[in-house]
Amino acid sequence: MNDLRPILLVEDSPKDAELTLAALERCQLLNDVVLVRDGAEALDYLRCEGNYANSEHLPPVVMLLDLKLPKLNGLEVLEEIRKDPALSSTPIVMLTSSREEKDLVRSYELGVNAFVVKPVDFKEFFEAIQGLGMFWGITNEPPPPRAGRNEKVG
Repeated sequence: MNDLRPILLVEDSPKDAELTLAALERCQLLNDVVLVRDGAEALDYLRCEGNYANSEHLPPVVMLLDLKLPKLNGLEVLEEIRKDPALSSTPIVMLTSSREEKDLVRSYELGVNAFVVKPVDFKEFFEAIQGLGMFWGITNEPPPPRAGRNEKVG
C-alpha cells in the first residue's frame, strides 16, 4: 500500500473522470487517486462503511467533489462531512461545471476549501486539474488523520 494519502475524486461523468485522472497522472504525483461515482459512495469511503467497511486506507489529502451527483449531491456530501467531527477537516475542492452564484455561495457557507469551475477548453481543463493536483498533493500540508478513523499513518 502506498503510504501517501490518496486524492479522492467524486465524479459521475465518465468523460470528466477520465480527463481528471489523465491530468493528475501527467503531474506524476505519487498519490493514488480513488474514484467514486456518487455522493453516498464518497461518504462510505470516508467513513469506511458499505463496500469500504473492511478497507484500511488513509483519509484523502484532498477530495475533488463534483456538485451534481446521483444519490447525494456535492452540497449534501459537503454538509455531511463538515457535520462529522471525524471528517470535518477533510480538504474539499468543489470541482464543477456550475457557474451559478448560489452554488458558489452555498459551497463556501458549508465550508468548502476551494470552488473550481471546470473549464470547457480541453487544455485549460488539464492545466486546472494539474494545478490542483500539484497544490493539494505536494504543496499543501493536510490536517493529520483523526484518531478512530482511517488510523493507518505511514
